[in-house]
Amino acid sequence: MRVRRFGALIGAGVALSMALSACGSDTEKTEAKTVVQKAKDDKKLTIGIKFDQPALGLKKPDGTFDGFDVDVAKYIAQKLGVPESGITFKETTSANRESFLGGGQVDLVVATYSITDARKQQITFGGPYYVAHQDTMVKADNTSIKKPEDLKGKKLCKAAGSNSFRRITEGPPDGKLNIKGVTLVDAASYSECTAKLKAGALDAVSTDDLILAGFANQQKGSFKVINAPFTDEKYGVGIKKGDKETCEAVNTAIQSMYSDGSAKTYLEKHFAGTGLKLVTTVPQMEGCA
Repeated sequence: MRVRRFGALIGAGVALSMALSACGSDTEKTEAKTVVQKAKDDKKLTIGIKFDQPALGLKKPDGTFDGFDVDVAKYIAQKLGVPESGITFKETTSANRESFLGGGQVDLVVATYSITDARKQQITFGGPYYVAHQDTMVKADNTSIKKPEDLKGKKLCKAAGSNSFRRITEGPPDGKLNIKGVTLVDAASYSECTAKLKAGALDAVSTDDLILAGFANQQKGSFKVINAPFTDEKYGVGIKKGDKETCEAVNTAIQSMYSDGSAKTYLEKHFAGTGLKLVTTVPQMEGCA
């Protein structure tokens, strides 16, 4: 009797193990699905954007979203077969973009995400969909900072997860200007940087010109961009590492966005009148190798 029961228990254990293995296989297949395949099958995508950047990615009081990145995200999703109603926008900060993609919280990130060699080790980039340039924003009445080198001895914002401060304070490969004597002031985001600048807690904010133009335009008369750009910032679409199929589809969508005039429309819609010289020709794609 005991032998029979023991044999039955072994049989049940083997069956359970096989069932769990089968479930694991199904899970692995689901996880292996590319974003292109998900878009085709589900007609839904979760896209990471900024919620606090005027003219780029901004959540409005009524719960809708506005900005250049938002329009680019909608265009790419549509080209992948996902209507606007099938998009869920998830707030994504500079500090969590890689972890959100790696952990599957978002399918794509369209959030002023500069393509760098270090980030390429963690994720795959589509694009770029625009090439911005790092510049510096100060209070409107500031006359002491006219070029990046004038930041020596000044207080500069350091936004969490962003590499922009390194371009000022460090040399290559991650930095550029290697200016010493700059005091860094921590902030959680560029909206917090802007608030601290307005309050006099720091002297300057330095990051991509599109970001700065959006904040300056939102609070006219409070700030000015010094118009002394010194880098190329290639805005890419973040994709989970190794998803080459989606990368290639995103690149095709971006090229279409420029060729049909949509990119020009989006740029002028959000940045006309800011003083920025907008580029409306398609950027050179980085490739999906």
